Amino acid sequence: MKKLGDVDVFPLCLGGNVFGWTAGKERSFEILDAYAAAGGNFVDTADSYMAAAPGNSGGESETIIGEWTETRGNRDDIVIATKVGKHPERQGLSPANIKAAADDSLRRLRTDRIDLYYTHFDDPSVPVGEIMTALDDLVTAGKVRQIAVSNIELDRLEASLEFSEREGTARYVAIQPHYNLVSRDTYEGPRRDIAERHGLAAVPYYGLASGFLTGKYRPGAKVDSVRAGRAAGHLETERGRRVLAALDIVAEEQDTAVATVALAWLAAQPTVAAPIASARTLDQLPPLLDVARTTLTDDQLKRLTEASA
Repeated sequence: MKKLGDVDVFPLCLGGNVFGWTAGKERSFEILDAYAAAGGNFVDTADSYMAAAPGNSGGESETIIGEWTETRGNRDDIVIATKVGKHPERQGLSPANIKAAADDSLRRLRTDRIDLYYTHFDDPSVPVGEIMTALDDLVTAGKVRQIAVSNIELDRLEASLEFSEREGTARYVAIQPHYNLVSRDTYEGPRRDIAERHGLAAVPYYGLASGFLTGKYRPGAKVDSVRAGRAAGHLETERGRRVLAALDIVAEEQDTAVATVALAWLAAQPTVAAPIASARTLDQLPPLLDVARTTLTDDQLKRLTEASA
């Protein structure tokens, strides 16, 4: 287990973006059951997942997760993270919207509290003090246990953290950055420096680069995935090909899957508590779970770091 604020979480966070999108309710339940059976306890979603899918309106993922915890009777065993700011009917981070969106999420999740509540995307039209105060009100009310931040400019992030320290409000305990072996500058550098300085745990999204770092995208290969175009694009870059070659070598040395190695590299990076990865089928889950028992050697980490430079 890894520490995330005052809670212990499994070292692989299960992404809920596929629930109600590429995985229907029955399959989502199967995936959640298998994840929990393996010791997993950390599930990530958002109020907007997956509003962009045909026929959806947003909140489908939260609804499935809420129905699952209710039918399984395991709510107290699961750390649920969700986000505010992008639901089609709850756009932005005004204090009134944050509070209304939280109530909507609680209803869909069939719970009385959200374990980790992220601002999904920053809203520069709202002063950081108003955002932090609204989040603090939710914590004080017992509706939210801990708060976190995802996509935000560095000056606003710093200002938010400084406001919390100065005013004594709830403070961010985690950051969810875009970060993986083919996208390192989206976190490494000033953003990670801020996280280290303020003790934020990182829970990276796109940990497998939309599937590219599973190794299934190869020259000439055809992959049936809604993300195939974005993922396959990394094959066109020198870095992408270098990373894939290094992953193949380390995966063979470890006798494990390429996806496991990619996530194990991420999990070993400074500040990272648990990378996020999703599975839309049961057979995609084992390589993700294997991260919990995979430790790369210093030489293997160095090989991957150099290949991805």
